[in-house]
Amino acid sequence: MNRLILDSTSTAQWHRLVKEAQAACDTRLDEHGESYLVFLLMRYLRNRELLRRAMGVGYLHALQTSGRLQGERLRDVGDQCLMLSGLFPGQAVRRRVRSDYFVALGRSAYDEAQRTAPPALGDLYASLAEHFIELRDVLQAMRADPDDNATSLDKALRRMERTAAAEPGTGLTKGGRIPGQDSGQFRH
Repeated sequence: MNRLILDSTSTAQWHRLVKEAQAACDTRLDEHGESYLVFLLMRYLRNRELLRRAMGVGYLHALQTSGRLQGERLRDVGDQCLMLSGLFPGQAVRRRVRSDYFVALGRSAYDEAQRTAPPALGDLYASLAEHFIELRDVLQAMRADPDDNATSLDKALRRMERTAAAEPGTGLTKGGRIPGQDSGQFRH
């Protein structure tokens, strides 16, 4: 599937990829869920450490804090679990946990974050917890491309890498590589 991508920004490129993944898995996210996935993917590209942490330990540390910091840490655990369960499901096997571990922990983290967040954020976190499976399914659909062996996500990452190389200072790459490009990079 050699299509010319005419989207002018990386946000537009990710938005298109999320839309295509929704169609591929016959799922329709609401506007907030769709936007959250787009910005989560963009945030992941800027943060090499996002998926390296031990999720259970991070969850327990988050629960030991309070206030805004607790909400942020719980959100981070939820985000990491969403990314792992959606884009890197093989990590469950590598980390020797059940495949539903990241789903259960991520939903719980978002649910707990909702309890301490201001109302607007609380509603978002509650929605993320409730629709975690749909969000995960969209991310998993991004991995699959029925037209060839390369995944849609791999293509998007290569496209983002080319864009970042053409636009120095965007922070999207480090050393010419997309963060997370090496499959063995994300371990406990």
